[in-house]
Parts: sequence; C-alpha cells; structure tokens
Amino acid sequence: MVQVMWPRLVANKILRKRLGSNNFVADFPRQEDPPSLSPDTIFSDHKATQNYRVFVSTWNVGGVAPPDDLDMEELLDTGNTSCEIYVLGFQEIVPLSASNVLGSEDNKISTKWNTLIRRALNNKKTQHFGDKIHGHSNEQGKQSNDAKSSNSITVPGQDFRCIISKQMVGILISVWVRSYLCPYIRCPSVSCIGCGIMGCLGNKGSVSVRFRLHETSFCFVCSHLASGGRQGDEKLRNSNVSEIFSRTNFPRGPSLDLPRKILDHDRVIFLGDLNYRISLPESSVRQLVDARDWNSLLENDQLRMEVMDGELKGWQEVTIAFAPTYKYHPNSDVYYGCFHQNKKGEKKRAPAWCDRIVWYGTGLKQHVYDRSEENFSDHRPVKAIFTAEVGVSHPLKQFHNFFVSERFDRTTNQTDDFVCKERSNFQI
Repeated sequence: MVQVMWPRLVANKILRKRLGSNNFVADFPRQEDPPSLSPDTIFSDHKATQNYRVFVSTWNVGGVAPPDDLDMEELLDTGNTSCEIYVLGFQEIVPLSASNVLGSEDNKISTKWNTLIRRALNNKKTQHFGDKIHGHSNEQGKQSNDAKSSNSITVPGQDFRCIISKQMVGILISVWVRSYLCPYIRCPSVSCIGCGIMGCLGNKGSVSVRFRLHETSFCFVCSHLASGGRQGDEKLRNSNVSEIFSRTNFPRGPSLDLPRKILDHDRVIFLGDLNYRISLPESSVRQLVDARDWNSLLENDQLRMEVMDGELKGWQEVTIAFAPTYKYHPNSDVYYGCFHQNKKGEKKRAPAWCDRIVWYGTGLKQHVYDRSEENFSDHRPVKAIFTAEVGVSHPLKQFHNFFVSERFDRTTNQTDDFVCKERSNFQI
C-alpha cells in the first residue's frame, strides 16, 4: 500500500507547492496594485535617498516548537536597537518527517512564531526609538502629547505589521515593517523552491520574498541547504544554491517593471542554515574551537571559499567573530560529541558555522554580525543589522493619494494573536 501511495503523495505535494508558491499570509487583505502612470507626468525632478535600518536573523530551531514564554526580545535586541524592517528566517520549525514533508502544511507553529515576534516588536517599552532614527519627520511618528513616560510611549505609526509570512515545510520567513512604511510597500510576493527528496520536495530548499519599498526592490532568500560533513558534501550545497538562483521566479508586477530573478533586485540578502562546514579533521576543528582561533577555522570554511571563488562569488560577508553555531546538545552550551563517545553508527558532527547571512550588490552597509544564545535547539541564532539605501521619488502634491494606497490602511485590532489573512499574488 505504501509503495502504491508514494508516487501519488509526491505528485500531490509538488502540485500543491507549485500552485501555492505565490500565497502568503500578511496583516493586510489582498488588493490590486494601482495602475502606473508615466513618471514624466507625475514626479517632480526632486529625488532623494533615504537610509533604513534592516534587521535580519536566521535560526534552525531543530523541529522544536517555541515555548510559550520564549523571550524574542533578546534575539531581536529591541531594547538597544531600533530598525524599520525586521526579517526573520527559521529552519526546521517542524520535524522533517515524511508526514510533514509529504502531507499538508500545518501553520499552527508558524502562527505561534509570528505571535511571539509581534509581541516582542510591539512591546510598548521599545517604541520610543522609532521617531528618532535617520531624522524621520513622518507625522505618524511623533510622540503622543499624553505620553506619561519614555518607557510607556505608544507612538502612532511606529508599531510593526507583518507584510509577508511564508512557510514551506520547515522553512519560515517572516517580514515586518513599521506601519508608517506600509503605504510605500509595493508588490510583495514569494517564490518557493524545493531541493530535497527527489530534488524537488521542501525538506530542503528556499523561500524567497520580494517587495519594493519606494523605488528600491528588496529580495530576501531564506534557505536550508543539503546537510553532511563528509568530503564532497559541499557540492550538494553548491548544487542547491545553483538550483535556487536558476529556478526562483517572481511576477513582473502590474507595470512589468519588477525583476523576476533573485540577483536582479536592488538589495539582496541570503540567509539560513546553509550547512557549509569546516574542511579540517574533526579533532583539529575541536582544538581550534577550544582555542577560539576563529581565523584558522575561517581559512578552511567552505562558505568562505565559495564566496571568494565559487558558487557564491561576488557575495559579501563580514568577518565572523563569534563561536560556531552548530552543533550543540539542546538546552546546553556544550558542543555535540565533546564529553562522550558517540554511539556505534552515530554520525560525528564537528562544530561549524552552518548559520549564515550574506549579501549581494550595492546599497547595503552591515553594522552587526553576531549570534544569540537561545539554546533549546542544536543551533544558535545568527543576526545582522544593515543600513539600506532606498531611492525615494517625491510625487507632486496632487498625486499623493494615488501612491499612498488604501490597501495598507492600519487596522485597529491590537491583540497579541497573529490574525492574518491568506492572500495570493499575481501568478507567474
């Protein structure tokens, strides 16, 4: 019976994934983007560049559901850092079992993650930063006259809204922006690529999201690449990367002016459990980790080699100055295999920087690259903060309402629950 059902299950899963690759959840119902007009008839000659801070994180959570009391503020660093855009990527939010890979996706866990993110980002104690960054003069960002203290300020327009959340099996990417930016977000869309079982299922692969902010297009690629620490396994990861770049396609947008391929976007960030290892014997890796000799380890880091002259040539990553993020015993600070003999037949897993954030092109400046210490998974989260240049064209006053679309009207529901609607974008 299993042998008879297997081809049918695989075919159904592939079909559902293809049909659903442009569906995602967000805080806003789906509406058509307004038709475009000629820039010569709408825009003045005045154009400017605005800088926005972008927070990006990746975390393989090992198939473990987040505890109800998980404090996301340590990962998001909301008490010390204020950004306009937050992009959170997760891998293995569900165990990669046959039932999860082949069956219908259960969004209960992704909803729980989004609830925790919303709660942390919209903690009222952290919202007094937003109106002071980069000199924003947005009226919605001004402090309320009746605010009683800087620790309890509620600033209209500074709360965060989810513009895209998309899950493929265990991969989840969730994008949040300050609500005053929502009117300037255009054409959010997603593209899912499965590179796992049979080269097409979603136990490995990527979920890519794209949107345009003002006049600048952004693309974030959340990936979980092929695992394995044996010599030659990096070729499987390189193959995954090649497949993701070649097969990912986005809709062109209502004005047919948006890029379809990842590398054609203005600002591109690639994040995830990329699974690249360190090409040294396990004993040597452990000795160098104990000595905190990151430079010697990085000289043999497979991803660094690919960035220098390989599948990811042309991409950029700032120097790593933190301990390898994999593989730990869950709920501990001890690397796997340090103090006990491996069971017979059990794979050895040397420490490695599996969890990475790299970027491509111009217009991005990275300020932070670090890890967090949440420990219920066998991976540690990695986070980065960028400044992104965004082109802004100022429309003539009489056309203002044309560009500020009503599709992102702010809602009044302020509950902690992640209440969002399934929406679909233009089909390729």
